[in-house]
Amino acid sequence: MRQGDRLVLMDSKGARFLALIESVNFREVLVRIETSLPKPVPSPVKIVLCQALLKSRAMDYVIQKASELGVDSILPFTSKRSVIRIEKDRLDNRMRHWREIAQASAKQSDRDRPADIDPVVTFSEVMEKWKKTDALKIILWENESTRDLKTLLRAASPVIQFAGMVGPEGGFGREEVEAAGDAGFISVSMGNRVLRAETAAMTLVGIVQYEWGDLGLL
Repeated sequence: MRQGDRLVLMDSKGARFLALIESVNFREVLVRIETSLPKPVPSPVKIVLCQALLKSRAMDYVIQKASELGVDSILPFTSKRSVIRIEKDRLDNRMRHWREIAQASAKQSDRDRPADIDPVVTFSEVMEKWKKTDALKIILWENESTRDLKTLLRAASPVIQFAGMVGPEGGFGREEVEAAGDAGFISVSMGNRVLRAETAAMTLVGIVQYEWGDLGLL
């Protein structure tokens, strides 16, 4: 961009401003704020993605694309079959990295703010957190044979808050699915096709936004 061009500036809270570039040199770009701009309208459904830790690139991908699709928060957790375990001395750097990805994704997709990245917890802590929370809660399980996601969503009324759990590369164990059921999570299938964990997460979020969210003009 050059002197005389206009651009949109956004702060960490989602406030937006139209600005004019007044000068450019090797040390700085000087802009003048001309007017404030309205924030984008958020999705009518609050989506929380509870995602089991995945390998580095896959986890980065989930955070980037989930933030693009309007997820409000992402809750990383460890489960019985998790391949990845993050050492405590590396956790702060990983959290910072994930939050930078979410922030960049929010800018690219014109969101009012990035998805929150919650601290990494255990599967049991996820259950404790959500047990008494009023929301439609589902857990994806490849061995579910009686309920599928499409039928469940189309039979239910639109909700204010939705929580979806996606397992690690090895999926969930039966005992984990049973524990999730005790916490109010409904186990559902996404059909006979076997999806990678990161693909399942994005498909889940996209379908919920399509059915109840803002993947449309109205």
